[in-house]
Amino acid sequence: MAETTAAPGRPPSRAILVVLDGVGDRPQADLGDRSPVEVAATPHLDALIARGTIGSVVVVAPGVAPESDAGVFALLGYDPVQDSPGRGVLEAIGVEIPLAPGDVALRLNFATIGGDGEVVDSRVGRSLSTTESSQLARSITAADLLADRDIRAEVRATVGHRGVLWLHPVRGGPLSPNISNADPFYEKVGGMGQARRPERPALQRVKPLDTTPEAQRTADGVNEFLERAAGVLAGEPVNARRAMAGKKIANGLLVRNAGSLPARPLEPFARHSGVAGAALTEMPVERGIARVLGLEDRYVGPMAGDRGAGYVERARVARELVDRYPFVYVHLKGPDEPGHDGDARLKQEIVEAIDRSFFGPFLQGLDLQSIRIGVTADHATPCAAKGHTDDPVPFVLVGAGVLPAPGAAGAKFGESAAAGGALGLHRGRDVLSMLLRPSVP
Repeated sequence: MAETTAAPGRPPSRAILVVLDGVGDRPQADLGDRSPVEVAATPHLDALIARGTIGSVVVVAPGVAPESDAGVFALLGYDPVQDSPGRGVLEAIGVEIPLAPGDVALRLNFATIGGDGEVVDSRVGRSLSTTESSQLARSITAADLLADRDIRAEVRATVGHRGVLWLHPVRGGPLSPNISNADPFYEKVGGMGQARRPERPALQRVKPLDTTPEAQRTADGVNEFLERAAGVLAGEPVNARRAMAGKKIANGLLVRNAGSLPARPLEPFARHSGVAGAALTEMPVERGIARVLGLEDRYVGPMAGDRGAGYVERARVARELVDRYPFVYVHLKGPDEPGHDGDARLKQEIVEAIDRSFFGPFLQGLDLQSIRIGVTADHATPCAAKGHTDDPVPFVLVGAGVLPAPGAAGAKFGESAAAGGALGLHRGRDVLSMLLRPSVP
């Protein structure tokens, strides 16, 4: 990695945005009042800070705990409320569902639901395999649960407990995405989903969000589908085997953030920003974002068993993209899941693996005199909260045109250094311009 030299007035020839999903966290007493990120060994990220600067980002707005898609839209310079077609649409596009005008798509979780409707586990203990969820999805789809409502309802499993509910009207005109969520942990605001923390996390009845017959029909259809799907799941051999093995069963569905294809395509990233771009993504939703924005899509899929080898491979692919495109967006899912699970030690280990096995090889020989790098997160997922929050997240900026900040040498990547960093506090919508503009004081 070459030393950074400022070149005021000249934009970088390449810009790279690395998004560490959910990396933001909070101090914990059992970690010496430091966060999992702050206790992690991150020599490569620390070296970037020493050559550049660090600050914080409020990804969407104070008081808004965004989902990943909303956070990424903001970081890429879009308005997640007005511009996003909805999480369901992005997930559907990410797994190549052929949505048609009038269809509605919703993000889906297989979940464990108690007899009183309370959500026992929104991720089925995070042990539901993609093979198992695919079998459950096939059974629900084969039942054609909304045929009497002239709606074809298909469930497509994606990764683990995750999936998409695709509603296609057979007759009776188009459906409407203007409906509320059944998932109690998220609420819908325009095209954006944001996290919420209910006192009693019970399955919600879906309601129309406007007075149109289309919204009422869609809400009624989703409610009927969820009730009937629970009956299919109750008789599924997959759940019988899981119960025999002492595992949580997938006896219910949580759906959220309905969307439809927009009447007009979104402005492509190249036109919106002035530069062509590419994306390295691991999950269907980020793949969907890349596709709707016209970014070159390099989907590497979820992390397999060997974490170190996986990050080395991601570094290799990212370097290939940097050689070909003036802007590259890299999304690494790793830190988010242990945040949701409240596993601080695992989050620490994953941050260390990213620093060692991704940033180590990625930065090797990279010329920071002509390239600018930003490292941040799409939201915070503190282990203590076990969910997304509106906490500011670290933002490291280094490379061409970035003057090294006084006192940055010796700073440790994490929330405390970010809060006191010379780069200051910014909104997510500012990140792209800070990566692309000629110089950053």
